[in-house]
Amino acid sequence: MPALRRIGHKGADLIVPGNTPASFDAALAHDVDMIEFDVLEHEGRLVLAHDFEHTDGAPTLEEGLAHLASSAFDGVELDVDLKLPGYEERALAALREHGLVERTLVSTLWMRSLVKLRALEPKLRLGWSVPRLRSDPTQSWLTKVPAYAGAAWLRTKLPRSAAAHIAAGRCDALMCHWRLVTPRLVRAIGEAGGELYVWTVDDGPRIGKLEQLGVTGVITNDPRLFGPRPQSTQVAAE
Repeated sequence: MPALRRIGHKGADLIVPGNTPASFDAALAHDVDMIEFDVLEHEGRLVLAHDFEHTDGAPTLEEGLAHLASSAFDGVELDVDLKLPGYEERALAALREHGLVERTLVSTLWMRSLVKLRALEPKLRLGWSVPRLRSDPTQSWLTKVPAYAGAAWLRTKLPRSAAAHIAAGRCDALMCHWRLVTPRLVRAIGEAGGELYVWTVDDGPRIGKLEQLGVTGVITNDPRLFGPRPQSTQVAAE
């Protein structure tokens, strides 16, 4: 089984505030394989931000990519998460300008963005994010019960639909909330030739369980939770 891919959410958001070059540096210092960050359009600029509450003063996409294109990040892959449709071409142009297309997976909740990106750049790896949530509905007693019921329904439907999208070439990976991950989903994605990345997991034992299930990678706000790499992996890398 391939080694679990270690992915820093927004860089390393629980170590240094995320979607910033400093947070990317913190993720690098804790031996991640990939750095995820968010992109929004704000006042005509593409900025590194998860929501519009954090766009003021946010680094631009150009600033973030220039930092990540430096030699210190050689070998580290990127997960560029487009939060909304409408600026796919501009994001792709920025990746091309910095020579980062081959190191990047672009993820989004919006299938129409994936279809557009596939037509613009067939070599770009694409990830479909599910489910489409603005906040965690299980944190409120008003929405908890319907949220769990909805998750149960999604767990039955997702393996077939995600595998179909991968087989059709619309995406290469599924970016999935940890509550929706099942052995059936892992098998379906693998049989379709895709990858399965799980977000956002800030619990060490849960990371271990997901690794045992055989997911491709886990996205966390705290890369320290991954711990040291197995000795055999370190030796092979050397």
